[in-house]
Amino acid sequence: MIHSAPLLLPVSRPPIRDGALAVADGMVVAVGHRREILTAYPDAQELRWPGMIVAGLVNAHTHLQFTGMAAVGARRYGSFEEWSDTFDAAYRDRPAADWASDARDGALLALRHGTTAVADVVTDIEAMPVARQAGLTGVSYLEVLGDTDAGWAETGRGHLISTLRELSGAPGGVIGIAPHAPYTLDTGVLADLGVLARRFGLRRHIHLLESAHEREYTMSGSGPLARMVRRLGFDFEILRAGGSGQGPAHFLDSLGLLGPDCHIAHGVHLDARDRALLREREVSVALCPRSNRTLGQGGPPIAALLREGNPIAVGTDSPASSPSLDLLEDVRALHRLARRQGYQSPDLARRLVEAATTGGARALGMANGAGRIGVLEPGARCDFAVFPLDPGERDPYRALVEDGPGGCVATVTGGDQAGQVHLAISAPERRHGH
Repeated sequence: MIHSAPLLLPVSRPPIRDGALAVADGMVVAVGHRREILTAYPDAQELRWPGMIVAGLVNAHTHLQFTGMAAVGARRYGSFEEWSDTFDAAYRDRPAADWASDARDGALLALRHGTTAVADVVTDIEAMPVARQAGLTGVSYLEVLGDTDAGWAETGRGHLISTLRELSGAPGGVIGIAPHAPYTLDTGVLADLGVLARRFGLRRHIHLLESAHEREYTMSGSGPLARMVRRLGFDFEILRAGGSGQGPAHFLDSLGLLGPDCHIAHGVHLDARDRALLREREVSVALCPRSNRTLGQGGPPIAALLREGNPIAVGTDSPASSPSLDLLEDVRALHRLARRQGYQSPDLARRLVEAATTGGARALGMANGAGRIGVLEPGARCDFAVFPLDPGERDPYRALVEDGPGGCVATVTGGDQAGQVHLAISAPERRHGH
């Protein structure tokens, strides 16, 4: 099968006018100018798409199972803690929720907007396999939160190990561990989750510095976040000890949680020391600016992250804190935020599209080897999105950032020999043999 379009954006190489890719068994086998690909594969069937083919988008932080809680994300909040109280109440009010069905709805919405891979944080186990069943690739991270050291030793650790063993025997999908955040788990539990992740060979994904009060919490065990944690009934060591004397990033690092097999979400309040530590540990940051805005948190230091060379990715978070699962909307928000923060380099649009593709692949540990994602090149999965855009004389990356949100007309994911087509609004022109 050959997929072609007036413009091909492989991300791993410069844009190709009148480009094409040849696909076999759900994998890309060749990329180049359409005439070259048609000549090389004269008997292949061609699907001619309108506009621009773009390497599949990678949503590096979301909770698909919370798609049915969009009412929580439909308003603005004065603080993270205010949103968290509202979310917790809404979650408790849904004891009979069909989390698998909600996750499936979220997966279809993600596909509708050109996302082909996700870092999906799963709180309720029934939602664990849904992303893969819907056609998405990526990593499903089993979330752990609320455990004290005593409860962990008594039942929590054994339950997690048995769950991980059960999941590792299930067909399909890559799993990881998501220690929720520095303020929702006891110190010993956090350290042990790093040990267990290494023992089982699992990636880690952690919420970090989403709240403006998180640094106060880990430094001195005080402030609005500490009061919220106490109100929830958690008796953690860090609260009893009056803090750790360390900021959140360095606190996690002291527990052995940071490293190239870990990525964090949000990082709104990262300072220069934090950013330097994350670079040293090769930890990617999944930025979710629209979610941060909903929670009254401003935005992450995108300009500094770009200038200093931190590996970044892009996420939407869930509809419980974000207007949609359209990843390009967050890319566009980051573009505007970076300009406001003084980043004026002409490479901005390209670097942000890379963050939403190759950056996400790196964060999920899927940037290399057979079946890699976030690029269109030989050996990569046949994952791409189609946007009916004609950049004209504009930079194609800038055209995608400015006009791409809301405009995806089809998403293709590596599946059968041709690739699996999802939610095509504008049917491609089908041609046989050349």
